[in-house]
Amino acid sequence: QVQLVESGGGLVQAGGSLRLSCAASGNTFTINTMGWYRQTPGKQRESVAAVTRGGITDYAESVKGRFTISRDNAKNTMYLQMNNLKPEDTAVYYCRSVTAEHQYWGQGTQVTVSS
Repeated sequence: QVQLVESGGGLVQAGGSLRLSCAASGNTFTINTMGWYRQTPGKQRESVAAVTRGGITDYAESVKGRFTISRDNAKNTMYLQMNNLKPEDTAVYYCRSVTAEHQYWGQGTQVTVSS
């Protein structure tokens, strides 16, 4: 079992920055890829960024050049640095971890970007 807890969401003006954190606990040694997803009411959850245990990253086109995903395996924590935020980035952001057999989700953290 893996438990994930997100933090760092909040209200920010357009052009501002936020840093999300996802702290993992439990059988963290089993985690391979970790990622950030986001969801707005009435829409499907979408992938924002992902990072493998070895540090290979991938981003959605909409956030490339503005968001940076990173991972500290020693601290079992993943981060999402979000710069130049836009109103369309407003969503609940979820942390996801994938092991060989399971996937786990955090409870989500709200990010609201005002224009």
